[in-house]
Amino acid sequence: MLAVLDESDSHHKSCAEIFQIEDEMLLPEVVLTELAYLILRQSGYDTLTTFLNYLANGELPIISANTQDLARSAEILEKYRDSKIDFVDSIIMAIAERLEITRILTVDRRDFGLFRPQHCEAFDIIP
Repeated sequence: MLAVLDESDSHHKSCAEIFQIEDEMLLPEVVLTELAYLILRQSGYDTLTTFLNYLANGELPIISANTQDLARSAEILEKYRDSKIDFVDSIIMAIAERLEITRILTVDRRDFGLFRPQHCEAFDIIP
């Protein structure tokens, strides 16, 4: 999302193009705090408030983690402990498994490329 919002980001063009054509995107709620901090740091208050209003208008559905996702996140963190996958990524992975999502929009190819989901052979990582 940061790359979509920040035109100076090296991934902006490819992420913004995908964001424009994908119609079934979800934003995990757990990402919001980290994302708001990064947007504010890199792009300022105007970009952050515009983004928050976009979310408030229901333009991008926000999905919450549940207790099943937290338990699965703990399993993922334990299994991939040597790879140092972080909590936010592990929750995204757990939510994707629960909802049988196979396509992930992220520039973090390393963590999502290492992970082997239970519902598919591997995630289709875009861009």
